[in-house]
Amino acid sequence: MLTIKQRELLNFLRDYEHKHQASPSFDEMRQAIGLASKSGIHRLISGLEERGFIRRLANRARAIEIIRNENTALETNQKIDTNTDTNIIHAPFQTSHQIELPMLGRIAAGTPIEAISDPSSFLSIPASMIESGEHYALEIVGDSMIDAGIHDGDTVILRKTEQALNGDIVVALVDGHEATLKKFKRESGRVALEAANPQYETRYFTNNQVRIQGKLCGLIRKYR
Repeated sequence: MLTIKQRELLNFLRDYEHKHQASPSFDEMRQAIGLASKSGIHRLISGLEERGFIRRLANRARAIEIIRNENTALETNQKIDTNTDTNIIHAPFQTSHQIELPMLGRIAAGTPIEAISDPSSFLSIPASMIESGEHYALEIVGDSMIDAGIHDGDTVILRKTEQALNGDIVVALVDGHEATLKKFKRESGRVALEAANPQYETRYFTNNQVRIQGKLCGLIRKYR
């Protein structure tokens, strides 16, 4: 998957090479996609190279070879499994109708960690994977939800909501700054956030300590 800026840069490189039969300068790249500094271009170039979209040619100034475009990268078999809680998409995949969700960083499925928002990163998924409403994605860190089929490194898709029923898997914001993915349960005078791993204890909070930020509706797993 590419961020919006990575995609813009890849398209600019392709169009520039087609027109000029050469690679643009870093300053031309910076101006084309509206970045303030060349350091941002260096990060985007490195990201595209790591993902196998481009190759920098050694000992040649301004020499960038485009290996593949994004459509080529998505031309692979699609396989979708369904269980009681989530839709699991085994990436890479292809669909005729893709949408982009904001990728808002990483979230712990163990001890709560602070949620990190990165509005420049987006994830492309099949539109059929979600229903109506506003959605976002987070990368899982930890193994406390492994018995629910959610593993370390997975990407979870969540529908924004402040409401949850007992048994829902939710993103819960604890004390206004720590976010965690857990099974929600409301008890008399308190909220329980339950792990799906016997090595982790259920954690209890007062009602005003916990705010629901989203409900799990899908999951993406990349086999390494």
